[in-house]
Amino acid sequence: MQLTLAIRGHASRLTRSAFVRNVMVVMTGTAAAQAIGFALSPVISRLYTPSDFGVFGSFMAVSGVIAAGATLEYPQAIMLPRSHEDAINLFAVSCLTTAVSGIVCLLCCVLAPGTAGELMKTGAFWVLLLLVLATIVNGVNQSCQAWCVRVKAFRQTSTSQVVRSLSANGTQMGVGYLGAGAPGLIVASVLGDTLASLNLVRVVLSDLKALRKSIGWARMRELAREYRDFPQYSATMNVMNALSLGLPVLLLTHFYGIAVAGAYAFGIRIVSTPMGFVTRSLRQVLFQKACEIHNEGDRLLPLFLKLTSGMFLVALLPALALVAWGPQIFTWVFGGQWQTAGVFVRSLTLWLLFMFCNLPAVLFGRIMRIQRKMFAYDVSILLGRTLVLVLGGSYLSASTTVLLFSVFGAIMNVVVIVVVGRTLQAKEVDLDWSQIPTAMAVK
Repeated sequence: MQLTLAIRGHASRLTRSAFVRNVMVVMTGTAAAQAIGFALSPVISRLYTPSDFGVFGSFMAVSGVIAAGATLEYPQAIMLPRSHEDAINLFAVSCLTTAVSGIVCLLCCVLAPGTAGELMKTGAFWVLLLLVLATIVNGVNQSCQAWCVRVKAFRQTSTSQVVRSLSANGTQMGVGYLGAGAPGLIVASVLGDTLASLNLVRVVLSDLKALRKSIGWARMRELAREYRDFPQYSATMNVMNALSLGLPVLLLTHFYGIAVAGAYAFGIRIVSTPMGFVTRSLRQVLFQKACEIHNEGDRLLPLFLKLTSGMFLVALLPALALVAWGPQIFTWVFGGQWQTAGVFVRSLTLWLLFMFCNLPAVLFGRIMRIQRKMFAYDVSILLGRTLVLVLGGSYLSASTTVLLFSVFGAIMNVVVIVVVGRTLQAKEVDLDWSQIPTAMAVK
């Protein structure tokens, strides 16, 4: 009886928690978006070949690296100022850097179209123009999403996820029936990101009108200097992280061919769907909540411990299922041509499990401003992944190379979790461990 009452009391506190309600709002939209994509995947997988996904994966790898540095990570700084006036100036800085990045990307595509085309395995100039558009759209999306998170417009960010999924997956399926191939996948992806960004822009415009008089070049320069550690470390780390995530597609293409790279890209796409259901929802609300706790001078370590351990337990059972039946699941659901993707996913599960759990570490590391440590970590993981892929590609089979890549990634993710945890512990040495069960209750 007492246990039942305790459970009911805990459930009642959770339903009254603003944090939990915000997570559920974002998670609902993300769940709908991910469900749409996952439901259409068995159809899409039969409309495109592994080679099509290889070209698409190469485009996304190059686009992801550029997008990672397009805003110089100033959107992450938008959450930190106490006043909206300073935050809107950082928003303006972020949009300005996006515009400059788009211009630089355009110049590179015009001056060196052969190099860009070779990286993306396509010589069509219109694909290069889509790369420029994707750079601008991603930068605007990051900036607007950061502002929406700051003002707790979680319902709008949730809606944008549904808009992206419906438009991108629907278009991929529609043009797939017309035999569009890899270009269809690329166009649909850029279209989805564009429509999602426009949905967020509508939210920001009202606040922008109210605060436009607060925006000034002098204040923008001051804040850009004050938060210069974000472009110096966070942006550089993001670019390196995007490069290290895109390297498998690019190097697998080089060593084993476009079809093998396509199998890898498709496998990651499918597994990222359920992972994104949790991480995209939690990232927005967690960063806002953690910044709020930090600005109020409260302790972050209990929340860090609770979230990291909880995410590990959530992911453990699905991970074991993929290890046991990954190839069979992919063959049955997506068709026989994707068995290799299932083999790759089984090997990658160890890395993906710990990458899923390191979200609190990545966000809390930014809040604690330990960018130098995180920078050293990202340099190490980029060099290590490159070494593993090059050596594996030179001497080993594709499946063995992917397995070694996964093991190395898992080890490095455990390292970053430990480093951030020890940093938080050192900053909160007076923490009363007997109070952790109470302190860990989400408010």
